Amino acid sequence: MLYQDALLERLESGLRKSLPQWGLPQDAKVSLLEISENATYLAEDGNGEKTIFRVHRPDYHTEEEIRSELAWVAALREDGVVETPRTIPTEDGSPLSSFSDGEATRYIAAFSFMSGKEPDAEDDLVKWYGELGEINARLHTHAREWQKPEGFTRKTWNFDTIIGDGALWGEWSAAPGLTEEGHAILEKTAALLRKQTDAFGAGEDRFGLIHCDMRPANLLVDGDRLGVIDFDDCGFSWYAYDFAAAVSFLEHEPYLPDLMAAWVEGYRKQAPLSDEIAAALPMFVMLRRMQLTAWIASHGETETAKSMGVPYTEGSVALGETYLAENG
Repeated sequence: MLYQDALLERLESGLRKSLPQWGLPQDAKVSLLEISENATYLAEDGNGEKTIFRVHRPDYHTEEEIRSELAWVAALREDGVVETPRTIPTEDGSPLSSFSDGEATRYIAAFSFMSGKEPDAEDDLVKWYGELGEINARLHTHAREWQKPEGFTRKTWNFDTIIGDGALWGEWSAAPGLTEEGHAILEKTAALLRKQTDAFGAGEDRFGLIHCDMRPANLLVDGDRLGVIDFDDCGFSWYAYDFAAAVSFLEHEPYLPDLMAAWVEGYRKQAPLSDEIAAALPMFVMLRRMQLTAWIASHGETETAKSMGVPYTEGSVALGETYLAENG
């Protein structure tokens, strides 16, 4: 496990020493918000001004990849595509800073604070996923038309890097509580998904730069505004995968078809979406479910993984069994 107490103490110390680069005192109020791929902190100055700091996990994104993410976020804000926090440069104008943690380099990015709460089952999720479909359509259109800066680089999320031999989030086969029977079911599911995604292809009409993590935890509702945060996993993938990522940890819910229909309807208000791509959404939901099953196995120290555990693995097997029956 990466994020243990000793490491978190070092990260907060390194962040505090870096705060003056943003004009904040080292003794500013700092609190840990979340650990996932990265450690995210909230810092407050004496006037109550809030800033979000993201301390990056080592050996995940390169400096060039992080700078590329921040460049896209800045462009999306400038072009009015999506409501998302502003990236805050250091006082010398750099979008990124870093500090040494032993032999590792820890990159720090800062963002303005965005108000709101994540939508949940008590909210009108169908309404918000309809709006999310519109946001995704605008975002995908922008990604196709945007002149990317020289050196722009982000990860590619295809079958191999999602659940294949080069899976960036680990092996689904290491999922907690996975039985021999369950392994066989998921193995067959993975083989089918490989065949299906190969047939679906990665043409320009269906594959490009996406957010790749618009799950409820990365959405902030404040009144009628739906804000989107955390572009840390943005990369090149299927446009339809943005929907699959948006229903992360909701794949088993009975209202999933309603969210899917709302997302498609919202998307089509802003941009074309073929029937072929709309029909492929369940395939990408299953692919994402298997990716998250692997993520839980490799990120056991996070609160999300702890809250899911063995039941999530069992649910993945059940969904895989149903998927095989429906696509056999």
